[in-house]
Amino acid sequence: MIAFIGRRLGTMALTMLCLTLVVFFMVNLEPNLRKLAISQLDMRSSDEHIESWLVKNGYRDNFFVRYGRWLGVVQKQPYVDPDTGAVTPRFGYCDEPAEPHYGGILQGNFGCSTKFKTTVAAKLFPALGATGILMFWVMVVMVPVALLIGVLAGMREGTRTDRSLSVASIATTATPEYVSGVIFTVIFASWLGWLNGSAASATRVGITFSNFTLPVMTMAIYGIGYIARMTRASMVEVMTQQYIRTARLKGLAFNAVVIKHALRNALIAPFTVIMLQFPWLLTGVVIVEVMFRYQGFGYTLVEAAGNNDIDLLLGCSLVSVFVVLFTQLISDVGYAYLNPRIRVS
Repeated sequence: MIAFIGRRLGTMALTMLCLTLVVFFMVNLEPNLRKLAISQLDMRSSDEHIESWLVKNGYRDNFFVRYGRWLGVVQKQPYVDPDTGAVTPRFGYCDEPAEPHYGGILQGNFGCSTKFKTTVAAKLFPALGATGILMFWVMVVMVPVALLIGVLAGMREGTRTDRSLSVASIATTATPEYVSGVIFTVIFASWLGWLNGSAASATRVGITFSNFTLPVMTMAIYGIGYIARMTRASMVEVMTQQYIRTARLKGLAFNAVVIKHALRNALIAPFTVIMLQFPWLLTGVVIVEVMFRYQGFGYTLVEAAGNNDIDLLLGCSLVSVFVVLFTQLISDVGYAYLNPRIRVS
């Protein structure tokens, strides 16, 4: 198992390197660089002024040199004025030193946010914390409800209960977040007036039931149906196995058979699906956080992309890739422990 985890970690590192190289290339295309320079200068800036800003801030250096600086394996060089010889740092509002230094991802330096005029870490990590709280409560609501629905439907295959729960699960799965979010806002915020339609205050004045319920409901409702359907299918398959029939013939109660014998084996497939919900949640928070103006990771990602904030966009991309790869690793390890027939050499 240790060797397997070591190989997977090595694969994760190589995958992250390749994907970040692709993202770094895409965000550093010429149109993006010009838009970034214009956003930092003025819409009426001349081509010479734009080119001077790009040169001063290192965007005209060799591509692989800039990528190495971002990683932290190549020294960052301050700008030296060719006329006066004055040495100035790349971005003054990030307190970068005015001498050559290593300051990249490997040193814990994610760069400077040109949109928010601060370090990427100062903007990214609080946003990740806010989204982490949101995702935690989504999982707390989504997983138990989905498993309960799936197990109840699978225990009573073909009954009215099974059909009703299956229809509800399919309906929620077929409803995307931007539709359910609007529906919940209209019902609970506009018609009933129970909940606040905006969650932006959650990142400023703290999380309350009013400003946090709608985003959680919007994200959880979609995943509930998907996990419930997978759990039902797995439960139906397990309930037809020979050892379940043997347990029933021995006189064990139906509930005892389900809890002691069927449930663990039925949760093997849903466990993998549940772990793979984390990458989906990263996609879902982009829609939900923008819709409710919840200033977390998804909202920050959209702001970075819309304003050509290269360093912040790269930081968000790095976090996204890490979360996807890490959850897949946890999923593989957990699957091996849940299923005794799986052996990892």
